[in-house]
Amino acid sequence: MASAQELNELNEKLSKLPFLNGYEVSQADKDAFKKFDGTPFQHAHLMRWYKQMKFEMGGDQKQEQKTPPAPVKPALECTSGSCHSKDVNFDILPAKGVQRDAKTGQMKEDPVYVAYRLKMFDELFSAQEERIAAMPKNPIKVTLPDGAVKEGTSWETTPLDIAKSISSGLANVVVCAKVNGQVWDLTRKLEGDCSIELLKFSDKEGKETYWHSSAHILGECMERYFGGALCYGPDIEDGFYYDMWMGNTTISSEADMPKLEKLYYQMMKEKQPFQRLNVTKQQLIDMFKHNPFKQRLIAEKNIGDTTVYKCGNLIDMCRGPHLPHTGKAKACKLYKTSATYWEGKADQESLQRVYGITFPDKKQLTEWVNFQEEAKKRDHRRIGTQQELWTFDPVSAGSCFWLPRGAVIYNRLQDFIRSEYRKRGFKEVVTPNIFNSELWKTSGHWQHYEDDMFTFKVEDDKWAMKPMNCPGHCVMFGSRLRSYKELPLRFADFGVLHRNELSGALSGLTRVRRFQQDDAHIFCAREQIEGEITAALDFFKFVYDTFGFTFELNLSTRPEKYLGEVADWDEAEGMLKNALNTFCSTNETKWELNPGDGAFYGPKIDIKILDALKRRHQLATIQLDFQLPQRFKLKFVRDNKEETPVMIHRAILGSIERCVAILTESFGGKWPFWLSPRQVRVVPIGKSQVPFAQSIANKLFDAGLEAEADPDCADTFNYRIRRAQLEQWNFILVVGDKELEAGTCAVRTRDAQQHGVLHVDFVVDELVRLHKNRALKAEHEFRGEKKEKPAAKEAKAEEK
Repeated sequence: MASAQELNELNEKLSKLPFLNGYEVSQADKDAFKKFDGTPFQHAHLMRWYKQMKFEMGGDQKQEQKTPPAPVKPALECTSGSCHSKDVNFDILPAKGVQRDAKTGQMKEDPVYVAYRLKMFDELFSAQEERIAAMPKNPIKVTLPDGAVKEGTSWETTPLDIAKSISSGLANVVVCAKVNGQVWDLTRKLEGDCSIELLKFSDKEGKETYWHSSAHILGECMERYFGGALCYGPDIEDGFYYDMWMGNTTISSEADMPKLEKLYYQMMKEKQPFQRLNVTKQQLIDMFKHNPFKQRLIAEKNIGDTTVYKCGNLIDMCRGPHLPHTGKAKACKLYKTSATYWEGKADQESLQRVYGITFPDKKQLTEWVNFQEEAKKRDHRRIGTQQELWTFDPVSAGSCFWLPRGAVIYNRLQDFIRSEYRKRGFKEVVTPNIFNSELWKTSGHWQHYEDDMFTFKVEDDKWAMKPMNCPGHCVMFGSRLRSYKELPLRFADFGVLHRNELSGALSGLTRVRRFQQDDAHIFCAREQIEGEITAALDFFKFVYDTFGFTFELNLSTRPEKYLGEVADWDEAEGMLKNALNTFCSTNETKWELNPGDGAFYGPKIDIKILDALKRRHQLATIQLDFQLPQRFKLKFVRDNKEETPVMIHRAILGSIERCVAILTESFGGKWPFWLSPRQVRVVPIGKSQVPFAQSIANKLFDAGLEAEADPDCADTFNYRIRRAQLEQWNFILVVGDKELEAGTCAVRTRDAQQHGVLHVDFVVDELVRLHKNRALKAEHEFRGEKKEKPAAKEAKAEEK
C-alpha cells in the first residue's frame, strides 16, 4: 500500500501526462499498478491512470468502483429517546450468498439499516400525528378554480376529500393538488382557508409528482434487491431514474432488470401509502447515518429543517409532494441501466443508474414504447454514424469531429443564417477565444460560472476559454464612444465556445464541451426595444418555417432574485408583451406567461419548437439585459448627453451542434434537399455511360450541389438504385445509351417518385432553383414529367 505522500507525488506527476488510447505501459507503470492495486484513491489523475492500467493489462474492464467515504459522524441527539444509537455500524452492501425470493429476486431479509430507519421514522411520525390531532379544528372555505366554494375543517380536510366531494371519478384520476399556488400531497391536511386546484397526470406538476413518486418506488425496489446506498432519484422529462452505489456490483440488463420490474409491480400492487414527515436537520443526519451520500447532500446543500417521505420500507429525504399510495402507478417499464459518477464527476465514486417510466394505464405505456422504438431509429448518434456525418473520440471528449458530409450540414446552417444577416442589418464580428479572467469578473460570470469554464494560467494571470460571446461584444461596443445614430447596433458571432461540462453529462451532440452558436447581441436605446423584439420574432418564424417547425412562445418575467429597479423591469416586460401581442395577432398564434422565470438581469422570451415526434426543444431565446451595459460602462451620446444602451441577447439555432441533433432526429436522417450532404447521385446503367454520368455530376457540383456519380457497375442496376435510396440521396439521375445520345437523364427520388426523362441542363437549373429556395419537399416540387422512364426499361432489358 502507498503512503499519502507517495499518492500525492504520483498524482502530481500524472497531472502533466496525457492518457490516450494506446498508452504505452512501462515496467514502472506495472510495478506501480501492483503496489497501488486496491487503494481507495481520492486523486483524479491517479484514478484515471489506474483505470487505464486495468484496461491495458487486461484486468477487470468494468468501471472501477471506489470505496465510499465514511459517513459524517452525526451528533445523535434526537427528540425521540430511542434515537441515541451512537455505536451502530451498518453494512451497506448485502453479504455474499444472501437468500432471495425466487420470483422477484428480492433479498429475503432487508439490509440492517432499514429496520433502524423505519423505527426512527415510525416514532417521529406517531409524534407528528399526535400534534396534528391536537390542532384546533375550525371551519374553512376551499375555493376552486371556477369560483365554487367547498366547506371543510382545518387540520382534517384534505385535497383528496375535496376531490371526492366533487366526484369519485375525479378523485380516482387526480394525483396532487395546488394549494394557494403551492403543490401539495392529496392526503396532506389543509390548515386554513385556501384556493385549491386539483391536478391530473396530464398537468405539468401532476406528471412531475407522478414520476417523482415513481422514483421513490424504484428506490425501494433497488434497496430490496441490491442493498447498496441510494443517491439521487429525481423525476425527469421522460420518467425518472435512481442512482445507487453498489460497490463492485454492476446491474445486468438481462439478469436483473426483468426481476427488478417484477418487484416494482409488486410494490404497486401493495398500495403502500406515501407518508410525509417533518424533521429537523439533526434528525435527518441521524436517520441517514448509514448513507454517506445522503450525508454529503445534507452537508453540501446546507439542508435545514425539511421533510422525508416513506413508502413501504423506503424512507427518503424529499420536499414532495407525492401520490397517495404506490398503487396509483398502474403501468411500469424499467427501460435502461447505465453507469455514472457521483455528481457527474469522473474522479468521484462510480454509481449504477436505473431509468424507468410509469403511466396511469397500460395503453399509455404501450404508446410510449412504440414511440421509443421510433425515437431509437431516429437517434442522431445512430444516424450520424450510419451516414458518416460526425464522430467522437476520447482524445477530445465532448468535442465533435465533423466529417466531410457532416461539415456540409454544419456550414449550410451557418450560411443560411449568415445570408439573412445582411438583409436584417446584422454585422458579423470575430472575437478571441481566450480572455483574461478580469473580463469575466467585470461581467459577473466569474463569480457564478468559473467551475463551468476551462481556465489556465498565462504568466501570472488566470485566463479562460470563452463560454459565451456577450462580454466580448461589450468590449467591442465600448471600444469608443457611440452616437445614437449608430443604434441599434447588431453584432453577430459564430465564435467557438467551450464549457466544462462534466464527463458524465456528455451526450452526443446535445451536450458537448465545444460548440458554436448563431449568437447575436443588439445594443439599442430603450424606445427601440419593442421594434427589435418584433424583428427578432419575425426572424425566428422565417427560420423555423424553413425547417417546417411549429413553435411555442413563453414570456418569462422578473424572478424573486433580480438586479435593477422594479420600474425598469415593468417597462421592459411591457415592451415584450406588446411585441408578442403584435407578432401573435399578425401570425394567428398565442403566447403564454411564465411568471418568475426570467434571468436575474432581465425578462426573456423562450421559443420552443416541436419536432416530427411532437417533442419540445428550446433552441431560441431573446433576453433583455440592463446589467452588462452598466457593468462595462457602455455609453452612447444623444443631445450632448451620455445614455446607457440596453442589450438584447438573441440566438435562433442556439448551439449549432444541438440544432443538428434535433434536425437529424426530426427528419429521421432524410435531409431536406437544400441541407442534404447527399443531394444528387448519378447512376449509369452500364460502363459505357460512366463518363457521361461523371460529367453530369461535375456540372451539378460546379453549380454548388453535393453530387456524385456511381462508377461501380459490378453490382446490378436495381441494387445500385436501392443503395442510393438507402444512403438518402435526394435525387437519383439514371443514364443509359439513349440518354447519352440525347443529353438527357431519367430523374427519380429516394422515395421512388419518377419525374421523367429530361434534358441535363434543365435538370441542373431545376435542382439549383430548389436548392436556392431551400425547398422543404424538393422531391415533390421538382417540375418534371411523371411517366415511366425509358432508362428503366433499358435497364431491365440489359439485365435480362
